[in-house]
Amino acid sequence: MKKLPTLSVVMPCLNEEENIEAAVQSTLAAFDCYGIEGELIVVNDGSTDRTREIVYQLMARDKRVVLLEHDKPRGIGSSFWEGVKQSRDEYVTMFPGDNENNPEETLAYFGLTEDVDIIIPFVHNIEIRSRGRRIISSCYRFIINISFGTSLNYMNGTVIYNTAVLKEIRHHSTGFFYQTETLIRLIRAGYLYAEVPHFLQYRGFGQTKALSPRSLWNVTRGYFHLMWDVHVLRKIGAATLEINRTSVTYRRRYQNLNQTRVSART
Repeated sequence: MKKLPTLSVVMPCLNEEENIEAAVQSTLAAFDCYGIEGELIVVNDGSTDRTREIVYQLMARDKRVVLLEHDKPRGIGSSFWEGVKQSRDEYVTMFPGDNENNPEETLAYFGLTEDVDIIIPFVHNIEIRSRGRRIISSCYRFIINISFGTSLNYMNGTVIYNTAVLKEIRHHSTGFFYQTETLIRLIRAGYLYAEVPHFLQYRGFGQTKALSPRSLWNVTRGYFHLMWDVHVLRKIGAATLEINRTSVTYRRRYQNLNQTRVSART
């Protein structure tokens, strides 16, 4: 059995003292379950509760836990990109500190990294969310797919990325739009991806921050910025970013090209 790549999990959290311990422990348990080597980078995004103290306690128990801190909230996108910058593993993903996602669900598909550079989970048990949020998600998905020529089922989940390709792209959004922006840039550049079903679990405490007025404003601003780059400046596409030579996409294209040449000769 081929050894799995290493993985860095970035876990942004803002005032998640009620959820962070369970989120960290479930992530480490998933690592152990699938035999994945890696690290868990918790990004404390300016929390004013006991989040920092709890993470320090977790670090003392397990050396895989690392803490990065912001003196004030900078946004989930900013937290993710700082974690990516500090990551040292072959693949990277984001699990939020609210413990809404089940890491074992996401990492069950980690073996697909043999064939693709991006693994995109979509919510299978959509009924777990309120009707209002489902309507907003459906409208959001429709607008994004129509605007950028994609057919994604979900854009804001616990996506797993090849770290090498992720570190090469430009990015602007520091809020909740960062995931959509990242996917659009990489998919339009030609990187291979797979969509997989994912079950959410009930959030233990607190409420999501994704639908706050500030978050919605940041999403709107990020959307128009990306539209400008794609359709006006035409900076995003297969002709504007060379495929990373260490990526799965490059390897598969190169192998297919060689196989085609061999077949032509014979």
